[in-house]
This record gives sequence, C-alpha cells and structure tokens, in this order.
Amino acid sequence: MLSWCRLPRHLTTRSFYYRQLSAKVQLPEYDYEAARAWYKSYKPTESLLGLGEVTYSRSRGPGGQNVNKVNSKAQLRVPVDGLLALLPSVLHKGILSSRYYAEKSSSLIIQADDSRKQQANKETCYRKLNELIVDVYKHNVPGETTQDQKEKVQKLQKAENEARLKRKHLQSSKKQFRSKGSLD
Repeated sequence: MLSWCRLPRHLTTRSFYYRQLSAKVQLPEYDYEAARAWYKSYKPTESLLGLGEVTYSRSRGPGGQNVNKVNSKAQLRVPVDGLLALLPSVLHKGILSSRYYAEKSSSLIIQADDSRKQQANKETCYRKLNELIVDVYKHNVPGETTQDQKEKVQKLQKAENEARLKRKHLQSSKKQFRSKGSLD
C-alpha cells in the first residue's frame, strides 16, 4: 500500500473506532430508561471512593523544594472491569474511548498534581473520574421527551405532511395543464 494513501495513525486506533461506533449505534429505549434511573440514584462519593488504587509520587515542574522532596502527585488506577460493572451498558463505549483509558493495563489512569497536598490531589482524581462518568452519560443518553414535546412534534409532522401533499397537488395540476396543451 502506498504511504501517501494510508490513514493517519490516530485514525486507525481502537478509540477512534469506538467513538465512531458509539455515534452511530441507537440503543433501545429501555436501555436509556435504565441509565436515567441509574443516574438519578448515582452518588459519586459513595460509589467511587473505594474503587481503584491511589499511588503517590513526586510531582514535576516548578515548586522548588516541596516538589523535589514530597510525594504529592496522586495517580488513581481504576480497573475497567470493576467500573463497568457499576455503570449502565449505555456508558461502556464512552468510558473505553476516554482519554484516561490505558489499553495495556485495561484500566483508567487519572493523575493530579495541582496541589501541594496528597489528599487534595487524591480528591481531584476522584472528581475527574466523576466528571468523566457524568460527561459520558450526558453525551450518550438523550433527555426524556415530555408529552407536550411529543404532541408538538406530531403537529409539526402533520403540518409538514399537509404542506408536502399540497405541493404535490400543485405540481400535478401544472403537469395536467401542460399535457392538455393550449387551445389556440
């Protein structure tokens, strides 16, 4: 194969495939209902705190002596199998295509070194994990449709159909007039 017609490497990765697949797949409504019910009862502080393993290491960058001597950077490693067991199936592909997913270890790796304190960095890691889950939920699960919205859509569809039929009838009458010819 010629090198100039190959896809770029970032377009051939598995995460690109999952992103494209998740955009095209329409799941049954009951899966969305289960996801909505899960989200209403979702409490991140209770369900995520015991999940994964937090390790600490020395941070990089500016900060002087504190950065060089104190293990303040937190790294949260969450096994995907354990996390996906807690989440509805609608969210699985979004989690697997996230930027935190490490395919070799089959886990999510989230790092934080914003603060000088270990505990604050640990809380930042869990906050990032929670934000990831909420973002994937909001991206993949559509909002509920109210009865008023359904009625409005039906009215719009009916009006569009009537307008279409009117245009068809007008076009048909034009053609009939042309086919009869003029009476000169």
